[in-house]
Amino acid sequence: MHTINTQWILIVDAAAAALIGIAIWSIYRNKQSKKLQDRFGPQYGRTVENLGRPPKAESEPKARERRVERLDIRSLTPPEAARFMRSWNGLQGRFINNSQNVVTQADQLVREVMLRRGYPMGDFQHRAADISVDHPAVVQNYQAAQAIAVRTERGQANTEELRQAVAHYRALFDELLEVKEATQGAVPERQVAVHS
Repeated sequence: MHTINTQWILIVDAAAAALIGIAIWSIYRNKQSKKLQDRFGPQYGRTVENLGRPPKAESEPKARERRVERLDIRSLTPPEAARFMRSWNGLQGRFINNSQNVVTQADQLVREVMLRRGYPMGDFQHRAADISVDHPAVVQNYQAAQAIAVRTERGQANTEELRQAVAHYRALFDELLEVKEATQGAVPERQVAVHS
């Protein structure tokens, strides 16, 4: 009888230890998920949606982080940033006369800034994934702008969509230039719409 009680105690202890282990693992996974959600914002949800359950989907942002850590991403020098800003202001001023071409030029200018900063210029999905590591808040702008740019190439985008594309590119452009409105005098989106 004493052996049966000892066996039951061992079984209950093992079950309790297993439940505690599962609880600790679950807490750890939830913290990891929350950390990735905070880091990647809406991109996290999109990745989970595309790849399925969170553990599988969480390996993608982690792989992005590791890939971007190996890149030599650098800030622009003040003269480089000023040159890019002049280029942006020039293309923005041409919007009214040639809005479709300006969207294409905005895309090219963003790519040039990315390249100068050290981002690889693979396909769009890889560029967006790389940008999401350091600039998760604006990667949606890049995706929206790119979608409109594709529609523009097909002749399917209207003037309002073109204006939105330029505003989206501007948000990413400012982030890549590390422009701060208070110190650099960046033009807020509402002013982009007026001037463009």
